[in-house]
Amino acid sequence: MQLDQIKELYDYNDWASERLWQAVTGLSVDQLNIDMHNGIGTIFTTLIHLVGATRTWRTRWEGSMPTHFLPVEDFSNLESIRTHWQEEERHVQHFLATLQDEDLSREVRFTRPAAPGQVFTLPLWKSMLHLINHQTQHRSEIAMQLTALNHSPGELGMTNFFNG
Repeated sequence: MQLDQIKELYDYNDWASERLWQAVTGLSVDQLNIDMHNGIGTIFTTLIHLVGATRTWRTRWEGSMPTHFLPVEDFSNLESIRTHWQEEERHVQHFLATLQDEDLSREVRFTRPAAPGQVFTLPLWKSMLHLINHQTQHRSEIAMQLTALNHSPGELGMTNFFNG
C-alpha cells in the first residue's frame, strides 16, 4: 500500500461522509433518534460513534493510547457532532500531510476497551484501512435508515467518487 492510495481512500471517505451529512441534516430530531438496531443505536449515536472512532484512531497514530470513547452526553445536537466531525477531518488531513511512504509500515500500539490491559499492534497502513472500513460499515447502516425515511444519501460507492 502506498501513501497516495491511502490519501485517495481518505478523500473518498470524506466525499461519502459529506453526502451522508447532506442527507442527515434534513432529518427531524425524532428521525435522528429512531433505533436502527445496529448495536449502536440511532443515527445520532452512530454519528457520535463514527467521530469518536476517528478521534481514537488518529490519536493512536499520533502515539497516544486513548482510554475512553467520546461520551454521548457531550453532544447536545447534530451541529455539535458536525463540528467535532469537521475538526477530526482536519486533524486527519493534517496527519496525512505529514506522512511519507515508509511511515505506513511503522507499528501502531493500542489498547481496546474489550480487552483491558492488553496491548495490540498493527502496521499504520492496516489501521488506516481499518478506519475506512469501519466508517463504510456504519455509513451504510445510516444510509439504509435514511433511505427508509425517504432521505437517501444517494450512491456512495467508490466508482462514483473515482469517476466523479
